[in-house]
Amino acid sequence: AVRGAACVLHCIPSQHTPRFVRENAGIFPAGVPYVSTSKGVHRESHMLMSDAIADALGEHRSRIPLAFLSGPSFAKEMMAGHPMMVVVASNPLETAERVQAVVNSPKFRIYVTDDVIGVEVGGALKNPLAIGAGMASGLGYGQSTIAGLVTRGCREMAMLSIALGGRAETLAGLSGAGDLMLTCFSTLSRNNRFGSALERGKTVDEAISEIGEVVEGYPTAAEVA
Repeated sequence: AVRGAACVLHCIPSQHTPRFVRENAGIFPAGVPYVSTSKGVHRESHMLMSDAIADALGEHRSRIPLAFLSGPSFAKEMMAGHPMMVVVASNPLETAERVQAVVNSPKFRIYVTDDVIGVEVGGALKNPLAIGAGMASGLGYGQSTIAGLVTRGCREMAMLSIALGGRAETLAGLSGAGDLMLTCFSTLSRNNRFGSALERGKTVDEAISEIGEVVEGYPTAAEVA
C-alpha cells in the first residue's frame, strides 16, 4: 500500500497510534513524509502524537520525516466536495511544504507551519472542549454559553501551547480557533454528540455505543484535566 507513495497519511485513533507505528515502522518508505491526522494525548505515555509517533518509530525515526495535519474538516463534508482549509505542521518546514505540494487542491487548501506543538495542542484539546459544548447543549443552554466556552477554551489552549514550547498565534488559526468552532458548534462532531448524550443520562459506554465511532476527546480529557 505504501510502495511508491509520495506521502503516507496516518489516520489511526490516537490511543492505538503508538502500537500501530511500532508494528509497521519497518515498512514506511525512507524519506517519504509520514503525515499524522490523529488528534489527542496518548494515555499510557502521556504524549502528544508528535512525540508518541517519534518515540514509536524507534531506530527508524531518522529516515522518516514527520508531519501533522489538523484543522476544521469533517470527513463527510470533504467527501461531499465542500471547500475546506487545514494546516500541516513540520519541523523542518520543508516537510510540510512537500505535503502541501502533494495534497493541496482547489477544494482542500493546505497552509504550512513549523509550530508542531501549537498544531498538536489545538487538535488535541478541541475535542474535550467539544464534549463540554455538547454537555452545555444537553443541559439546554444556548449559543451564548457555548460561545463563551469556545473563547475561553481557545485562551486555555494558547496558554498550554506556550507552556509546552509552542506559539500562541497558532491557536488563533485553523488548528486552534477554526477546529474548535467546528467541533463545538456542530452536531456532526462526535465529541459534541458524546457530551450531549452524557447529559441525557447515558453512561460513557452507552454514549460511545450510540455514536458508533471513536470519541477522541474522552481519553484526552483525563490527560489535560
